[in-house]
Amino acid sequence: MIIIPAVDMIDGAPVRLYQGDYDKKEVVAESVMDTLRAFQDAGAEYVHMVDLDGARSGKKENARLITAAAGNLKIPVEAGGGIRTFEDIRYYIENGVSRVILGTAAVNDEQLLKRALERYGEKIAVAMDCRDGYVQTAGWLQTSACYYLDFAAKMEELGVRNLIFTDISRDGTLSGPNFAMLNDLKLHCGCDITASGGIHDLQDVRKLAAMDLYGAIIGKALYTGDIDLGEAIAAGREI
Repeated sequence: MIIIPAVDMIDGAPVRLYQGDYDKKEVVAESVMDTLRAFQDAGAEYVHMVDLDGARSGKKENARLITAAAGNLKIPVEAGGGIRTFEDIRYYIENGVSRVILGTAAVNDEQLLKRALERYGEKIAVAMDCRDGYVQTAGWLQTSACYYLDFAAKMEELGVRNLIFTDISRDGTLSGPNFAMLNDLKLHCGCDITASGGIHDLQDVRKLAAMDLYGAIIGKALYTGDIDLGEAIAAGREI
């Protein structure tokens, strides 16, 4: 299982939210690029960047930082947040982003998703950010009518290969991921699944790896020191 360290951005700064609440923002480092380079130096094989301003506004608010990372790091970058048009997708991929993550657009614009998959294939991932089992949109501020298992089945049918699952109630809490929902997702869907939200310690990492998931995105626990990135990478490879 691959470990993917996360940098979420607001106003160009690396931040963490608590349960997706923009009013509970904590700046966790001085520099986005310095943080990403530290992850790279620690052995990360991929990094995860989220434009939280963009997720809320629907525009590429922190695009400069994302494309700078894609152009300067030696490891691949996946990016999400506010990517709502085909032009946005093309912009990021043409500027070096290895995987573009669609969230709101995947829920609200099936034709866009189909077009993106047809053109870019496995460079497109879909984020399933869930609250009480239902997929959220617009920076986790709106609830869709999509139940997560039904949504996952639809995404697989359309040809999505990579799903990123977050239980918003766990995100930023260090309370552990929602293993039950992840297990149900694994049973009902053949996509590569990346777990995100709440990962607290190496025991969480090992338990996720034992579920044969594709990846685990770790954010807050890296900034608090609860998880050492190198140790997490090793734990992800144990099984």
